[in-house]
This record gives sequence, structure tokens and C-alpha cells, in this order.
Amino acid sequence: MNPIERRALAGLASLYVFRMLGLFMVLPVLTVYGKDYQHSTPALLGFALGAYGLSQALLQIPLGTLSDRIGRKPVIFVGLAVFALGSVVAAMTDSVYGLIAGRVLQGCGAIAAATMALVADLTRNENRGKAMAVIGASIGVAFMLAVIIGPALAGAGGLSAIFWVTAALALVGMLLVWRLVPTPAPGERRIGVRRGNFRQLLQSPGTWKLVCGVFFAHLLLTSLFVPLPLLLVDRLGLPSAEHWRLYGPLMAGAFVVMLPLMRMAERRGRVSQALAVALVGLGAGSLALLPGFSGAAMIALLAVFFIAFNLLEALLPAQLTRTAPPEARGAATGLYATLQFLGTFAGGSLGGDLYGHGGASAVAVMGFVVLLVWALLWWLLRTPSAETQAG
Repeated sequence: MNPIERRALAGLASLYVFRMLGLFMVLPVLTVYGKDYQHSTPALLGFALGAYGLSQALLQIPLGTLSDRIGRKPVIFVGLAVFALGSVVAAMTDSVYGLIAGRVLQGCGAIAAATMALVADLTRNENRGKAMAVIGASIGVAFMLAVIIGPALAGAGGLSAIFWVTAALALVGMLLVWRLVPTPAPGERRIGVRRGNFRQLLQSPGTWKLVCGVFFAHLLLTSLFVPLPLLLVDRLGLPSAEHWRLYGPLMAGAFVVMLPLMRMAERRGRVSQALAVALVGLGAGSLALLPGFSGAAMIALLAVFFIAFNLLEALLPAQLTRTAPPEARGAATGLYATLQFLGTFAGGSLGGDLYGHGGASAVAVMGFVVLLVWALLWWLLRTPSAETQAG
């Protein structure tokens, strides 16, 4: 990569780490500490966990398309400010409804589409796969750090401490965008989205194969974290403030294993096969929720799940930005991010409702059903054109 590409990638990867760290820290603790909020129920806590994804999903395409017209950085800068405001609202409440309101406002800072498009704008086509892999790896790093730091931070100051830190991280992200990330030259970003290009995206089986993949992956991740923190307390006898002692080695090991798998898939042109294997690997998360597994078996299953999830996070956006036309790249990543956050909303809402009625086993059954639907869609979209586009 040339110096501009390296600088852009360093700045945007750091932005992803700071922003996603704030988001992911809530996952392993919300259902544990949220029980103390006024009017709290499992269903409302699940909704609070996924509410962020609802507003994100509604705004990704409009803001991604807006970034095609007025530029990526203004959209990102304002989105981070709104995200910080939502974090403050969530930090200052003691009601589950205030928590939901803060999470919804956080989601209104919907910058994922504009950020992914900016990565694509600032890297050449031959380096874009590497750039997206680095971004995916940075999300994996953020996730690994979050599940370690989140429980420790919540143990010291509750959920409000996490949201205050999240607001501060958003401000750091604004500084990164202002000082470190280059602004694309006019030739690197084409103004406007031609309807034909976006229509072509919507008609492409390869596009839907990728965006459905991120939907189901985030649905499974968010639903997993509704019962998982409680199961670690009940089944393993691990206090919530000590969950980082489990998540730390687990996530570090999963990340180390994921990296060579990602490189192998990219170099050998086996991305589509790697995505299919990762799909199967996510089923380990649902197995881990079922009763009857020893502590060691449960941990091993979670490790397989996190390897598969991190692999999908790295490979899916790289494939999408390779196939999308430059003038519709923001809209394409907007579609991707919309499905991603719809998955977050669906996973939190369905997971919370099912857990309230049938416990962890009900969430596990939902996970298996989701995987069967995903496998069916994968097969239906497995056409020659889809194979060309999806790797």
C-alpha cells in the first residue's frame, strides 16, 4: 500500500476499534446488570440490546447514499456526535425505557455504510481486500477487548460506566476523523448514485448472499448474548464481574485461529467455501446454550462460534465492496449495514422474548432454525453469477 492508503487504513481501523469497543462492551453485561433497572423484564432487556440495531438499520441506506452526495467525512463526524449523545442519555437513566431511548439514539449515528465506503474510496482495487480484512480484524480486536473490559467496567460502575466510556470513545473517534483520516479527492468519489447501478445490486444473487449472511450472523450473535452472561453465572458459577477471565483467553484464541483461515481463503480464492464453513461453525453457539454440556465443552463450542463469527466479519464486507460499482458503493455498504443492524435488532428482540418464555433452550432452538433458513438461502442463491460475485 502507498502512504495515503496506509494512513487512511490506520485511521479508519482505529475508528472502528474505538466505536465498536463502545458498542460491544454492552453485550456481555446488559442482561445481567439491566435486571436492576426500573420496569425491567427479559423481553424489554432483549429489546434494549437490539434497539440500537433498529435505528441503525433504518438510517444506513439514507446516510450511506447521502455520503455519496456530500462526502463521507461530514456524515461520519455528525454520526459520531449523535452516537455520543445517545450514550450520555443511556448513562444517565435508571429505567429500562430510558435505556431503550439511549440505545435508539445511539443507533441514529449510523455511520457504518459511510465508513466502509470511505475505506473503499481511499484504497485501490488490488488492495481493497487487504483493507477490508484489516477493518474486519479491527472489529474482531474491538470485540475481544470489549468482552474483557465490559464485565470489569460494569463490575466497577454498572452499565452507566460503560455508557460514559462509550461517549468518550465517540469523541476520540471524531478527533481521528478530523486529524488522521484523509479526505478523498473528487476523482476518488463519484457524486450521485445512478439508479441502474443500485438496481443492479438489488437484482444480484451475490449481493443478497452477502447481506443475508451478515443479517443472520448478527442475529445469532445478539441472541446468544441474551442468555449467555446469565448461564456463565448459573452453570459455571462465574460472577459477572469475573467474566473477562473467560472471555479474554477465549477471544484471543479465536482471533489467532481466525487470521490464517482468512488469509488462506483470500489467497486461494476459496472465500465462498470459507463463508459456508463459517455458517456451520455458528451453530456451535446454539449448542452451547443447551443443557447437559460440561463447562469445558461449553467453552469449546463458544470458541468455535467466535472463530466463525470473526471470519465472517472479515470476509463479507471485502467481497461486497469488490463487486459494487464505485458510484453506488455507499449505497451498497448501506444495504449491507442495514441488514447487519436489522440482525442485531431481531436477535435482541427475539432472543429476549424467547428467553423470557422458554429459557436458554428456546433461544438455542431459534438459532438452529435460523441456520437452516440461512443454509436454504445459501443454496438457492448459489448460481453461476452469484459464485462469480461472492467468491
